Amino acid sequence: MKYAIKGGKVYTVTNGVIEQGTVLIDQGKITAVGKDIEIPSDAQVIDACGKWVTPGLIDGHSHIGLWGEPNVPMVMDFNEMTSPITAEVRGIDSINPQDPAFKLVREHGVTSVYTGPGSANIIGGTGIAIKLRGRTVEEMIYPGTEGMKMALGENPKRVYGTNKKAPMTRMGNAAVLRKALIKAQNYLNKIDQAKKDEKPTPERDLQLEMLGKVLRGECIARIHAHRADDIVTAIRISEEFGIKYSIEHCTEGYKIKELLAEKNVTAIVGPLLMGPSKQELWEVRMDTPAVLTEAGVNVCINADVAGATRWLPVHVGLAMRAGLKEEDAFKSVTINTAKFLGIEDRVGSLEVGKDADIVVWDGHPFCNFTSCEMTMIDGEVLYKK
Repeated sequence: MKYAIKGGKVYTVTNGVIEQGTVLIDQGKITAVGKDIEIPSDAQVIDACGKWVTPGLIDGHSHIGLWGEPNVPMVMDFNEMTSPITAEVRGIDSINPQDPAFKLVREHGVTSVYTGPGSANIIGGTGIAIKLRGRTVEEMIYPGTEGMKMALGENPKRVYGTNKKAPMTRMGNAAVLRKALIKAQNYLNKIDQAKKDEKPTPERDLQLEMLGKVLRGECIARIHAHRADDIVTAIRISEEFGIKYSIEHCTEGYKIKELLAEKNVTAIVGPLLMGPSKQELWEVRMDTPAVLTEAGVNVCINADVAGATRWLPVHVGLAMRAGLKEEDAFKSVTINTAKFLGIEDRVGSLEVGKDADIVVWDGHPFCNFTSCEMTMIDGEVLYKK
């Protein structure tokens, strides 16, 4: 199907803003972006006059499809709270394409997310980036975007420590994480030595095998950390083992902004609307995205959870009110996140050759008065107001 989205304010993200611009789509791809473009006679024209046209938004940290809606135990499949180390579990095995949250979130301009396990465990398993369309999870995923969920701070302490199990303290958090990584190192060394000696390799251990991918740089560690000291611990352990990592939430990152910039950290910041439900959230600040961006940190804004991902534009608007520049605001939920996930060749901006994941808004996308009027994924209109 061919489409021409005509006459809107086209916010390309990477190549500026085109007033009264046109975006052409053919067979699910963007074929032209610009002004005064000739529209093919067989294209269906979508009138965007007086409206904004942007890439679909991307939430870089979500639990949609695993969190389960409504929030009842039989559909909440995002935390395997049976051991502080569950590196072997895979979010892809819990994602439910029929989850009602997908439709709801699409209707608010979000077209891709990274979704995966929660933060109950020190190592919670792998998540993956998906498009918000498809009948099966295989149709939804972006191959090669897996990340290993890790968590420091209060959550693992609460889940296990209150039952008199390790970890009970922040010392315990770090020790349990180190112990698991060392065990995986030893496993890899045994495999390498066996191959060198031309002897049978050790019996497969799925947990250690998955952690081995983290140690070998094949899978990024996505480390949940709110408090500044937990963030520093995450950096310390990552450097100790030479693993690639990101800081998820980074709530008190503003306290150590220079360190985060020096370490070239990617901070997945949010959700900004978190209440003081636990001590490590007492100092949530709306200006964190602006402060970190100005310091040189690569920032992606997230809304987290599941159906509440629909409020991602609101979170970005709040960050703008607190000082985040418009250009940086758009990047934080489009091209920055796409680059972090390794999918920037497909999404994150309006460019020729990219997937036609496009949203039409009736006003500024991050204004509280604005509505999403149309959501297109891979050139298919999946929502129209």
